[in-house]
Amino acid sequence: MGEFELEKLWSVFLYNPKEPLIFSSGLFLFLFTAFLLIYAAIHKNQRAKIIFVTAFSLFFYYKSSGFYFVLLVLTTLVDFTMAKLIFKTENDINFSLGNSKFNFLLSDSAVKIWRNLFLIFSLTFNLGILFYFKYTNFFYEIYTTLSNQKFEAFDIFLPVGVSFFTFQSLSYTIDVYRRNLKPLNNPIDYAFFVSFFPQLVAGPIVRASDFIAQIFKPVVVTKEMLGRGTFLICIGLIKKAIISDYIGINYVDRIFDNPTLYSGLENLVGVYGYALQIYCDFSGYSDMAIGIALLLGYHFNINFNSPYQSINITDFWRRWHISLSSWLRDYLYISLGGNRKGKIRMYINLFVTMLLGGLWHGAAMRFIIWGALHGIALILHKLFTSIFTFKIKNVFVKKPLNLLSWVLTFHFVCFCWIFFRAENMQVVSQVLNQIAFAFNGQIFMDFIKGYPVVLILMALGFLFHFTPSSFDFSIEKMIVQTPLFLKAIILVLLIMLVVQFRSADIQPFIYFQF
Repeated sequence: MGEFELEKLWSVFLYNPKEPLIFSSGLFLFLFTAFLLIYAAIHKNQRAKIIFVTAFSLFFYYKSSGFYFVLLVLTTLVDFTMAKLIFKTENDINFSLGNSKFNFLLSDSAVKIWRNLFLIFSLTFNLGILFYFKYTNFFYEIYTTLSNQKFEAFDIFLPVGVSFFTFQSLSYTIDVYRRNLKPLNNPIDYAFFVSFFPQLVAGPIVRASDFIAQIFKPVVVTKEMLGRGTFLICIGLIKKAIISDYIGINYVDRIFDNPTLYSGLENLVGVYGYALQIYCDFSGYSDMAIGIALLLGYHFNINFNSPYQSINITDFWRRWHISLSSWLRDYLYISLGGNRKGKIRMYINLFVTMLLGGLWHGAAMRFIIWGALHGIALILHKLFTSIFTFKIKNVFVKKPLNLLSWVLTFHFVCFCWIFFRAENMQVVSQVLNQIAFAFNGQIFMDFIKGYPVVLILMALGFLFHFTPSSFDFSIEKMIVQTPLFLKAIILVLLIMLVVQFRSADIQPFIYFQF
């Protein structure tokens, strides 16, 4: 093997900021195949399995964010230690000095103080990481604006998935603090949980209470798990690499890069296109993450449940990014008081939760507005349902009302996506202005002729989204019953199809930026 071939082979294992390792890339398929061969050979050895998967997960994150994988290691060590201290302080503090051992019994007040301090340290460390990497420039810009100084942004790299693994790790220390969970004794076991590569960089946010117990069980991959995993990986690839990437590159990006070059009709379709793009991109990642985990013998909870079928905004947040919305509910909304302190306080807590949820997605006023709009909508829906508590049973009245409610919910969500996608508030204004005052509907037929593939993929994407869940289950059941060699053929054919649609550059998942 020549020097060039060796250098090329070595480059596969080095971080390349232009080519992050993602599920829909050929490199991941190659590495994952090698990973599976080793995993199959050692999975019965519990300790070897945990060490190997943890090492591969850290390598996976290194290929996504380079040297910043050290942050993942530090987060793991800090939260593992804090959780142990929180649990240990419950009864006493033990330490050794030479050959002598000391034991201090703490009063109830001292126990509470120490537990709070250890939790505060964990919160400060994790939220401090988020603040530095995501919000330093945001708040610095506000400071320079208020003080009439020139703003020059700091060159701060945002590590991929930092919001996900910090939230996941925080759930562990908070659950230990709340006495809902006992801490792990081995830091490698905890590193396995935090760094598990299928969901590491874009979710779903896996709770320690849901996952840790699975680590120590024998690996069992049933026929149903293999079939469902294959089905979800295929669906995820179709959503991400065929629908989301194609309509994003060939239409949505063009609209939002310069809305004034396009008519209001084209802008409106661009908004619908982004609604489909972000759903297919993010749910496609979740599908692949859940599918890959199943192939390894682990179960994740569902993260998307046909969110655009929602008939109200509360229903939407029960279906969209379920792991994040439930995390915000359990660790932020409830911590603020939830609905335990009266309706006014409940509405305030709900609004603050959604506002911070918007800020979690990005350090910009448009994300804050996006969160605020959803917060206001949730409050209005709760107010409406508390006033009109009766249930409509007449089907001739109920169905039209549900249809109207769905139309309003879908378009409200799409309206909010404009703030989410636009680079700045000027672009938001331009998109809305074009839709309202430059619609130009007479170009409809020319528009269809100009973007046939984009419109076909959008139609197929929304059609699949609105098909009954029973249809998905029937397809999944069919794949479960398919022989293994046919499953492999389906994957190969799908990969060939993906190659036909892919662009020259790797398209990272949208949520990598959060």
